[in-house]
Amino acid sequence: MANRQEVLLTGAGGQGLILASIMLAEAAVSDNKNVVQSQSYGPEARGGASMAGVIIDIDVIEYPKVVTPTVLLCMNQASYNKYLPLIKPGCIVIVDSTFVKGPFQEEYKVQVYPITSTAKEELKREVVANMLALGVVNAAAGLVARDIFREVIFKLAPKGSGELNQQAFDLGYSLYEHGSEQGAGKSAQNSQ
Repeated sequence: MANRQEVLLTGAGGQGLILASIMLAEAAVSDNKNVVQSQSYGPEARGGASMAGVIIDIDVIEYPKVVTPTVLLCMNQASYNKYLPLIKPGCIVIVDSTFVKGPFQEEYKVQVYPITSTAKEELKREVVANMLALGVVNAAAGLVARDIFREVIFKLAPKGSGELNQQAFDLGYSLYEHGSEQGAGKSAQNSQ
């Protein structure tokens, strides 16, 4: 991992991205990193815009907001349209193809995964798509040692859902290992 990672998790309210960002921040603290976590969301309880930022660094973090993302997760089309123009080429961009249809510009090397549909089909629970996404993001970016997440997930997941959330996180790794979707009209990650 580079010394500093700036992560933006974006989507719609109700997708659990703020909880995912809190888990990422907690795991990074457990991994002896300096961390700042921030969040913003629309006035709607569900369906409005949601964005959570996590800065992970081995050095002191002097400004608490993500300025130059190194990792961008987009869980819906609106967040993809809004945040992609703000990043620099070379950033890791991960999108949920369940809700994001592109266009996928070549210079961003967008990695496309069916995150929400996989949670629904494999685990029968769409609500854990956030943990599946967190698994994909951590696998792609190497933010925190994978084994650190287990304790964090069981500590912060809603009561009684730790095992399901851990399964979703692990499924995210599996999804990443099988590679980004390829297809017509997609400039997804070309086999690197």
